[in-house]
Amino acid sequence: MTRIKLLLAALLLPLLYPVHLGLPVLRYRLGRLKAARLAGDRGAISIELALAVIVVVGIAGAVLVLVKTLAGNVEKKIPSDVPAAGQ
Repeated sequence: MTRIKLLLAALLLPLLYPVHLGLPVLRYRLGRLKAARLAGDRGAISIELALAVIVVVGIAGAVLVLVKTLAGNVEKKIPSDVPAAGQ
């Protein structure tokens, strides 16, 4: 079981780098949001929420680009002249 965990960690860790890079920014934005909510500043709350959404969209975009790049690399490695089964 530990080998499977190590293998999954080795394979999935590079896919999660954009999440690891964007997480501190997201935590900072959510901390500022909490401070604005405690202060009761509605304008700051909406601005911090908008910036947090932008960070989440950026992380999602980075993951999407990574998956598309990985799919392109794998697609190039698939042979195009595969013989039919049974021939």
